[in-house]
Amino acid sequence: METTRHFVATIYAVHDGAVALHEHDKLEMWLPAGGHLDRDELPHEAALRETAEELGMAVDLVAPQEAITSETVRSIPQPQHFLVEDINVDQNGEVGHQHIDFIFYGAAPARDINPGPGEQPAEDWTWFTAEELRARSDEIPADVVEIGRRAIETVGDR
Repeated sequence: METTRHFVATIYAVHDGAVALHEHDKLEMWLPAGGHLDRDELPHEAALRETAEELGMAVDLVAPQEAITSETVRSIPQPQHFLVEDINVDQNGEVGHQHIDFIFYGAAPARDINPGPGEQPAEDWTWFTAEELRARSDEIPADVVEIGRRAIETVGDR
């Protein structure tokens, strides 16, 4: 079986010590905002667009950015994590589809969620503290718990 791979960008939006997650309609698991990169997008641009669409807010990226430039080069915000995620796995353990995920952290201005048209409604989103993530680790994927905790710690009170 040939494995297809798509580039995606994810952002862990943090406000006041909590991260926003929703139970994804199609994947049936708790996830932060994110989605596929459009052909003309850089990873950080896709993360910011997806956050605006899914949460209805602009966040401040908390991302390292090198000061390397030249006539033909510029640095872009770096993801906090860069992961390969198995999306479709058959009964024989063969992977049919993967996401190459650029994961960013963002400081959210508030907890008011106002999704755009066609997105999951605001009531599907929950703000989780680090303690709540740990307490619900039986239903939230381990990577989401770990990255959510790291995002809360990194973003802090920005």
